[in-house]
Amino acid sequence: MLVRSHLQVEQLQIPIRGLPERRRGLKIVQLSDFHYDGQLLSEDLLDQAIDLSNQANADLIVLTGDFVSAQPDPIRALAQKLTQLRSRYGSFAVLGNHDLIYPHARRDITQALTQIDVTVLWNQVVYPCGADFALVGLPDFWAKDFDPGSVLAAIDAQIPRLVLSHNPDSAAVLKSWRVDLQLSGHTHGGQIIIPGIGNLSAIAARQFDNLPPFIQAAFPIFRACQRVVKNWDWAAGYHQVGSNQLYVNRGLGTYPPGRLFCPPEVTVITLMPDHSPQKSPCDVLT
Repeated sequence: MLVRSHLQVEQLQIPIRGLPERRRGLKIVQLSDFHYDGQLLSEDLLDQAIDLSNQANADLIVLTGDFVSAQPDPIRALAQKLTQLRSRYGSFAVLGNHDLIYPHARRDITQALTQIDVTVLWNQVVYPCGADFALVGLPDFWAKDFDPGSVLAAIDAQIPRLVLSHNPDSAAVLKSWRVDLQLSGHTHGGQIIIPGIGNLSAIAARQFDNLPPFIQAAFPIFRACQRVVKNWDWAAGYHQVGSNQLYVNRGLGTYPPGRLFCPPEVTVITLMPDHSPQKSPCDVLT
């Protein structure tokens, strides 16, 4: 495994059209892609992430999927860790593709999180802060139940909304609706970033079909990169997708061969009213 990079806190201010002044400064902490199975996320890193999340004094904590890697059994231990999270309006979650591998996984993971007062959303809208701000949670993009239209159409057109959707590829579909901010994970940021070259996973995905068959056979991980997402340009960070905004968290856990120049991430987002005719780019704080 490659050497794990140190955990980073990414802090952003993001303008939201129509956000009421009373919601100015609403603070959201995002954690994603735990892959908690005793190997792919260290206890020390998880403890750091929880501590840093609590230091942010969040109004909302959102968890954007892939709590486990395959078998759902580790969710019980992870849930006990997540009981330490603190926020004003509570914690909300959506599930990722790895949370749905086994037939009973969705039930077990939802139950474990619900028991610690984490609300798991599946094609649902809630109003944790009040009726003037909607929080939407969608199934994983690859799940047959993914149905954003029925959920988003139920929200008053004037109400700003935050959408949790594990896979950032869903942003291409969500362009058909108003999504003031979509929070995703899934990509782990690509995991391996080569200075001066870029995201190795994205390069592998784009070039896979051009590789000689013997190289394709020798490096099956390249094919895996091709399957993870179509839109590798959205692998991490902030993106404008049509009139919608997307932020992709690099995640906490990892997958072999590990991370290089792509540190795990806790995201702290502060929402601000946007009074301009068009959305402004997010202001990344240092």
